[in-house]
Amino acid sequence: MLKIGLIGCGTIGTSICKAIDDGTIEAELFSIYDRNMDDVNRLLSTLKRSRPQVMEAATMITEIDILVECASQEAVYEVIPAALHAHCDVMIMSVGAFADQNLYRTIRGLAKDNNCKVYLPSGAIVGLDGLKSSSIEDIYSVTLTTQKPPSGLAGAPYIIRNEIDLDKINGKTVIFEGPASEAVKAFPANVNVAATLSIAGIGFEKTKVKIVANPALTRNIHEISVKGAFGEFTTRVENVPSPSNPKSSYLASLSAIATLKKISDPFQTGT
Repeated sequence: MLKIGLIGCGTIGTSICKAIDDGTIEAELFSIYDRNMDDVNRLLSTLKRSRPQVMEAATMITEIDILVECASQEAVYEVIPAALHAHCDVMIMSVGAFADQNLYRTIRGLAKDNNCKVYLPSGAIVGLDGLKSSSIEDIYSVTLTTQKPPSGLAGAPYIIRNEIDLDKINGKTVIFEGPASEAVKAFPANVNVAATLSIAGIGFEKTKVKIVANPALTRNIHEISVKGAFGEFTTRVENVPSPSNPKSSYLASLSAIATLKKISDPFQTGT
């Protein structure tokens, strides 16, 4: 049975652990870790069957089959290279870290050299299968437009740096427009999907992102437009925000669970 170690016991990490605990994912939750022990203890209190050990990543990677990162972009730098050196597969949720092309090349190289897999769930978007298929030929443009309630953007570095008062936004307002390379740094907790799109498609500089604050919304909306040699397609998903974290879409947690379920399942479907 697949042995899973997880770092980051927040919204997505907790959802994954509960899915293992209730049997949705056929795997063993071997170990967990978070710098915030309150989050660790809160997660442990919700588990009924699993009894994971609490251990730091440097220790757990020698004992597990796959390390699941749900912590932060900083954690990708700190723990993923070490896991790959230890011949441990990884699943990464903080995909925005790969806007650093040096990190991206390093992780790819380590995975190849150590015969490991790196899994990037599709997150809060749909249509990634079509983008991957169309990337076999030329893609001309990829545009992501994200709309969120203003509260869903609170605390983002871009909001703080530009002293944007989200409470004063009373109508649909474009907050940011630019390449994905800038978007994932400006809104690291909001648009990891832009990084996933960039990796699957035409890169961080060519993938365009627009972020809109819309106080009329109760859901997070992601619209993707892709044009290429295949033709063109547009997808739109209206995500219910995570009950415990309005910055994250519920679908992001479900995507992580589905990815782990797919890894542990011998029967594979879809691109």
